Amino acid sequence: MNQLLTDTTIQAEAASAAYRRHWQRASLQVAGVLLVILIAAWHVNLLDGELLVDGIPAILTLMAESFPPQFTNAADWVAPLIDTLAMSIAGTALAVMFSFPLAFLAARNTSPHPVIYHLARTTLNALRSIPELIMGIIFVAAVGFGALPGVLALGLHSIGMVGKFFAEAIEHVDEAPVEAARASGASEMQVLWHAVLPQVMPQFADVSIYRWEYNFRASTVMGMVGAGGIGFELMGSLRIMQYQEVSAILLVILFMVTLVDGLSGYLRKKFK
Repeated sequence: MNQLLTDTTIQAEAASAAYRRHWQRASLQVAGVLLVILIAAWHVNLLDGELLVDGIPAILTLMAESFPPQFTNAADWVAPLIDTLAMSIAGTALAVMFSFPLAFLAARNTSPHPVIYHLARTTLNALRSIPELIMGIIFVAAVGFGALPGVLALGLHSIGMVGKFFAEAIEHVDEAPVEAARASGASEMQVLWHAVLPQVMPQFADVSIYRWEYNFRASTVMGMVGAGGIGFELMGSLRIMQYQEVSAILLVILFMVTLVDGLSGYLRKKFK
């Protein structure tokens, strides 16, 4: 009996010591992250209270000049808004179309060869590393002003992100259906079609809808570099310092973003 109590005590002390070590390690990790955040905030003057306070009067003056919003030219914003919406839809469709095959090549469990895997991953990283704004400037210079350079910029940049999320979803599939399909003599294409794809389609749909929501917001920025849409109207008002019109356009963009967010949430529920 005494031996049993002694063993129980030793086990309890060992568990307690392991628990303390776990929390000490976790506390050190949190402290390290906080230290990095503080250093970054200090480096960009986020902790400079005097500098922030000095900027408040300028911000208040700009806000005062922006109200009340002026919707006099609201009728002229309908076509740019349609361009922005179309740009986001076309850019997302372009991204999904190319991300779908790339994702299977960039996933460790479906890529046919390690060389192809690394090439696919490098391609996704390269597309993701170039901001869509820079791509927009490049495509405006290449194909001219309008919605087309915006679509190309949004689509190519989105391939890098959408393809990465698609590949991550593929790598986390349940292996049991895959092994069962292979054991039944299915070809690799049949394994992908019947064992992998049904598992990842809900995630694919969710990522695609989320990316469309993001691309709608990003397409407003595309207009600022000459890629058309409501962003072009916003930039025009900013250049001539029509701040009341700027605030009106921003409210219209906010309204449209809210609608797109609500629609994307509805679609995500439908695909679950």
